[in-house]
Amino acid sequence: MKLVICSGPPTSGKTTVLRHVIKKLKSKGERPVFVKTDVQFACEDELFAQELSIPVKKVYSGELCPDHCNVMVLGDAVEWARKAKATVLMIETAGLCLRCSPYVEGAFGMVVLEATSGMNLPRKIGPMLSLADMAIVTKIDLVSQAEKEVFRARILEACPGMQVIESDALHGIGIEPIVKMIYNSSDIQGPLYLRGNPPLGTCTICVGKKEVGWKQHFGVVRPLDHQVFYRGE
Repeated sequence: MKLVICSGPPTSGKTTVLRHVIKKLKSKGERPVFVKTDVQFACEDELFAQELSIPVKKVYSGELCPDHCNVMVLGDAVEWARKAKATVLMIETAGLCLRCSPYVEGAFGMVVLEATSGMNLPRKIGPMLSLADMAIVTKIDLVSQAEKEVFRARILEACPGMQVIESDALHGIGIEPIVKMIYNSSDIQGPLYLRGNPPLGTCTICVGKKEVGWKQHFGVVRPLDHQVFYRGE
């Protein structure tokens, strides 16, 4: 079974891309299944189940970072997909942290970015882009050729050698190269490990401490005019 993890900022077109990818995989005789990880609302699983007739799951991360939640549930998702006799497990994650990578070793990771989101977006999203196998640029019909070229250059600046696909996903344009890359990816084997190290941090805000100001917290903290440092035992 192949594992595909798709991340990207909200409204970038992840679901639209995956809709066309899954259609093409099914037409080639594959048996895809789909898992959606989001924070508090998602309906993509229901749409895929109704339109594409594939097994689906939905996970709300709630108080967890979506990427952290994805790490937590991915083992169960793989077991579920195997029981469903899937040949491709598709994961769509909200990917809102921008400091973590949702991708795992031995799987295929792709990030979806919209060309209308600003020329500097590739400089802002860290390992969501730099650790992916492919970057898919959507909404290319809404920007000029010059803007597309600058956006591509910024992607390659952040991740030299990245495979960049420009797609008008709404009309299914630019989908076939994505499917081909998935076909060429390896089946997952044995235990799964994150691709890249997650950031090291101990944050009292994340565990519910509401006071404002770094002097009220401990662990990894950051004042306005200095770099981060560790405070406390």
